[in-house]
Amino acid sequence: MENETLDELKKSEGRLHTIIDTIPTIAWCTLPDGSGEFWNQRWRDYTGLPLEAAQGGGWQEVVHPGDLREVTNAWRRDLAAGHAGEVEGRLRRFDGEYRWFLFRYEPWRDQTGDIVNWYGTNTDIEDRKRAEALLAGEKQLLEMVAGGHSMRGILEALCRLVESAESGCYCSVVLVDPSGKRLEHGAAPTLPPSFITSIIGRPVNADSGPCAMAAYLNEQVISTDLASETRWAAYEWCPMALTHGLRACWSTPISSSVGKVLGAFALYYDEPKTPTSQQQALIDRFTHIASIAIERAQNDAALKQSKAFLAEAQHLSSTGSFHWRVATDEITWSEQLYRIFEFESGIRVTLELIRTRVHPEDIPLLNEMIDRVRGAASDFEYEHRLLMPDHSVKYLHLIAHGTRDQHGQLEYIGAVQDVTERRLSEEALSKSRSELARVARTTSLGVLTASIAHELNQPLSGIITNASTCLRMLGADPPNVNGARETARRTIRDGNRASEVVTRLRALFSKKDATTESVDLNDATREVIALAVSELHRNQVTLQPEFANDLPPVTGDRVQLQQVILNLLRNASDAMSTVDDRPRELLIRTERDQGDRVRLSVKDAGVGFEAQTADRLFEAFYTTKDHGMGIGLSVSRSIIEAHHGRLWATPNDGAGATFSFSVPCRPEGLAGADSRASRTRPVTDAA
Repeated sequence: MENETLDELKKSEGRLHTIIDTIPTIAWCTLPDGSGEFWNQRWRDYTGLPLEAAQGGGWQEVVHPGDLREVTNAWRRDLAAGHAGEVEGRLRRFDGEYRWFLFRYEPWRDQTGDIVNWYGTNTDIEDRKRAEALLAGEKQLLEMVAGGHSMRGILEALCRLVESAESGCYCSVVLVDPSGKRLEHGAAPTLPPSFITSIIGRPVNADSGPCAMAAYLNEQVISTDLASETRWAAYEWCPMALTHGLRACWSTPISSSVGKVLGAFALYYDEPKTPTSQQQALIDRFTHIASIAIERAQNDAALKQSKAFLAEAQHLSSTGSFHWRVATDEITWSEQLYRIFEFESGIRVTLELIRTRVHPEDIPLLNEMIDRVRGAASDFEYEHRLLMPDHSVKYLHLIAHGTRDQHGQLEYIGAVQDVTERRLSEEALSKSRSELARVARTTSLGVLTASIAHELNQPLSGIITNASTCLRMLGADPPNVNGARETARRTIRDGNRASEVVTRLRALFSKKDATTESVDLNDATREVIALAVSELHRNQVTLQPEFANDLPPVTGDRVQLQQVILNLLRNASDAMSTVDDRPRELLIRTERDQGDRVRLSVKDAGVGFEAQTADRLFEAFYTTKDHGMGIGLSVSRSIIEAHHGRLWATPNDGAGATFSFSVPCRPEGLAGADSRASRTRPVTDAA
């Protein structure tokens, strides 16, 4: 019976050993002190180490030297503590290749709790470790991309990661140059420099090599054995690659997010090789990462170039840009805006800091603008002055666009231009125009001398006659007091007439700045006619006025508008000076015009002009008169345009021509006028 039991135990032990040897994992057993006692057949087959050699501490021979210390330390620590544990390490295969394994072990105790044996398993985790390494490498590459590392450094790190994941390969990345016609070097850390040099600069076509072909066709090109390859013979690519010890090449195009080919990703081998599905998946992963790195680097380079161009353009145009978050009053300025305000670059910009530069007279306007635009996202324009530390004045023009961010917070993006030179030029031009207009008025003085003398002679003669009559009446016996009183009234009347003539002349020929007022165009025209009527009569011109009764007033400079009217009347009279076969009739008409405007027209029966010369009539120093200066109509057009109107000429159906101007009843303001109310103008209603 005892023998039977012993035999049964041996059979059970044999079956157990058979089971342990055939289970699909490495299993082992040690004594309580950790010395090796048993390793199953799978362990012996994998390591190629005999059972006798593994006993005791011999098993440590197959642990990778770089992992041995960590594995043994963990094993000793858990032995001493007497509890289960695990540790990772690489085990050498019988052919010398190392693979990662997970060591797991637990103690087996007897009924008293003492450890009798330790039992463990080793699980192959090579694939998991590769996946973790790839994931970590990809993360590092993406961090390099996000961190703005150089494209060359990112691509070299990518190639090294691929080579560590796919043993026995040589990795490279070539780029397509901006023209799309040539290959450029990207990265190839382990390929011979002479091989790289032979590839760079090759044309992007189907004949110059696998990378050029992949980029040209935008499809993967696989050559499993370069020794038997017949493609690319025209460029002798295969003999060159074989000379460098390369026997296989797998090239894949690198495309951007919009499908543009950026380059090619290639794996080379020193023996014929066909890609597996796992290797194709690896290629797809790293080709995608390469596309991200290249596209990001190219976009960053383009952005830096754009920023450089923008900064230079802002500097040349004296224009700065800003961003204003209204809720927090966070303001961001461009470098040019710091230069315009003459603040130290990078200093924190606040509204209070800005106010320290704004001209004191314009601060209320600035505050009003800020209060208005805080309420609604609207576009606006604004002009104000800066008073600089050296007491110089700058004129700024601001335009901004209001939007709301993803949280609904109001923000503005805008541009500020230093328009000081333009404003000073406009003021100088306005003064020059005013001076030219005065000169034009003064030149009319000589021509009107006879009319002026006639206008003054009549009331002066009346004054002398009435004064003599008054003396005679007072010298009579008895004195004719009533007659003398009436004569004195007529003397006062004639004196007032003379005074009015002088007043009109002084206003017309005085040198003063433009003023804005409400002008009755009919009354202003009548005053001009009163000055010119004698000259018109002397030139045998019949004047026919037609004034609209419901004519609304216009806003402008009365004297300047009268100067235009006088110039048109004199030109019309001169145009009829040689006419003898028809009446010299001159019509001056006022009327309402379209768009809330008022029109004045002067129609003559003179010699007229050719239709093709209509535009030249208003050019400075162009004249059809023998003794004209050619500035009257040019100055007149400047005056009308400054009133936001237009002046034009049309030939009549019959003889002569008609000159007309049209001005709005309520223009925004005269050009050159320093109107503070007009310095801020919303593009859309801020309310």
